[in-house]
Amino acid sequence: MVAMKYVSLGPTGTKVSQICLGSWHLPRSNERDQHGIRKVDMEELRRVVRTAMDGGLNFVDTANRYHGAMTPVDFPHMGNAERVLGEVLGDYERESFVIATKVGARVAPWENGRGLSRKHIFWQIKESLRRLQMDHVDVYIAHVPDPETPHIETIEALNDLVSLGNVHYVGSSNMSPRDIVDFMELANEHKLNGFVTLQEHYNLLEREIESTKAPIARRYGLSIMAYSPLAEGLLSEKYLSGIPEGTRASYSEDLRKNLTESKLEVIRELAGFAKEKGITLPQLAVAWVLSKQSTLGVTLIPIVGVSNTSQLVEDLQCLDISLSDDEARAAEEIARKLSG
Repeated sequence: MVAMKYVSLGPTGTKVSQICLGSWHLPRSNERDQHGIRKVDMEELRRVVRTAMDGGLNFVDTANRYHGAMTPVDFPHMGNAERVLGEVLGDYERESFVIATKVGARVAPWENGRGLSRKHIFWQIKESLRRLQMDHVDVYIAHVPDPETPHIETIEALNDLVSLGNVHYVGSSNMSPRDIVDFMELANEHKLNGFVTLQEHYNLLEREIESTKAPIARRYGLSIMAYSPLAEGLLSEKYLSGIPEGTRASYSEDLRKNLTESKLEVIRELAGFAKEKGITLPQLAVAWVLSKQSTLGVTLIPIVGVSNTSQLVEDLQCLDISLSDDEARAAEEIARKLSG
């Protein structure tokens, strides 16, 4: 087993594993619920979590909207990822792991069924804690921007949850650079807890945050939790010969639309590049994210989603893979063909 590496969660003293286990997509069962939706495979999820814990991975990410085996997620299925994680993680000592969840995205059809108002935040933390079967979460992340709620209301509400002991730290995801700075400056001005981490879309094919949000993270000492490091599975070889049953593209229309021939050709070339180095394409993708830490001057924590234990083992092996600057640039040159 690879020796786990740990990093500080932003400017805090809390240590998290260099790789985080995500729950947007979890192992899927062939069994279906009363709505015809495939369930999460609980036995395989237990094996995944056991493999993670045995390997020293202590950081788990989820959200109040996630189901774990379907996308997009309808209202009846939202929160299922928190629910199944709560059931599985209950087998472990609570303080042995760090768990992050999110708030802000729409979870109900009524007027206050979304947003970052005090009302919505206080409602949703109770719901998340109930599903997770916990009395606190370590990181509570504002999932999406809410232009209708004053930033001071949001940051004060999040800080009140910290004071109540429901939350240890707060973070943001998918906000504009301007909003992130405004929140951080409000926190400084009012002596409140600001964000400790940003959760952002980042991979070899999508690198916008390098010029927009990485400088902000560096300025405030924030870590970046990089979601979709495999570009939802595009940076693997699974789609080069079609769409296998049970993969994300088999139930995600948006992902299927993304499987263009030009993109697949770039993926083939990247797979060949990885093979020359003696690693797999997913390992190249995650190792590349980790390699960008020194260039960007920020701590990057890839969030990996897995369908089975073997995929998690493969991802954890990335901690022993070192890409030179030349190798990272070579991979970037191949990926750049999509925009060239």
